[in-house]
Amino acid sequence: MKTIIVPTDFSDTSKNAARFAAGIASQAGDVEIILYHAFEEKYEDRITTMETALNEIKDELISKAAYLNVSVLAVAEDSFTEGLERVIRHREADLVVMGTTGATPLQQLFVGSNTLTMIDKNICPIMVIPPDAAYSNIKKVAITCDYKDVYKTIPVKPLHKILDLFNPFVHVINIDTEHYVELTEEYKAEKEKLEEILKDYKHDFSFIRLYDFIEAIDSFTEDYNIDLIITFPKKNSFFGGLFKESTTKKLKYHTDIPMITIHE
Repeated sequence: MKTIIVPTDFSDTSKNAARFAAGIASQAGDVEIILYHAFEEKYEDRITTMETALNEIKDELISKAAYLNVSVLAVAEDSFTEGLERVIRHREADLVVMGTTGATPLQQLFVGSNTLTMIDKNICPIMVIPPDAAYSNIKKVAITCDYKDVYKTIPVKPLHKILDLFNPFVHVINIDTEHYVELTEEYKAEKEKLEEILKDYKHDFSFIRLYDFIEAIDSFTEDYNIDLIITFPKKNSFFGGLFKESTTKKLKYHTDIPMITIHE
């Protein structure tokens, strides 16, 4: 059984993430969803109220799919990320589904900082759900790759676990402005490694030559009806390598396509 944790603060954004997780569970089957809420220790006497609120979300999910396996967990914990990290490790979670919002710069900063902190902790894959994203079966996945040290930078087992949830068609895309005419021998060698990693999944490769990363992603997801984007942040810096901070933040708030980050 796969385990998905959904942190919630009872906002519309986090409730939408819970609905999205329910959609994943319905498509994949044999999935447990854990609705998680952390609150400051000084409010520990309110745990019953928090559990009631979590159960209301649980009841909503089950009302639409009675077979769903949903549990709730309210924890008195001053640090949201440290508490979530402990739950992930204890429950051996396969995926964390987190909502994000672009409503105001302040909300972007708060929600984004929690999400990015969890990504940097490199515990398990993190799925970021845009505020207006509605779930439909995930059939087409775009994997972004810079074709550098593929075996070292792509965590194969976590990637396979995610792909096995959906059994999608996989589009591997590279966005680069350096190679205009033909792929170098180095790129060709790395492509062969990717072929081996994805041999059990239907897939293809696309090489996009555009200066604007956001424009390239937007165009590709629209042209190919992509349902999910998967990225591989670099070690020591989430925005190292292929992804720069400004670019990745803009992408998360710009697109309505969910994104999964799987740390190397």
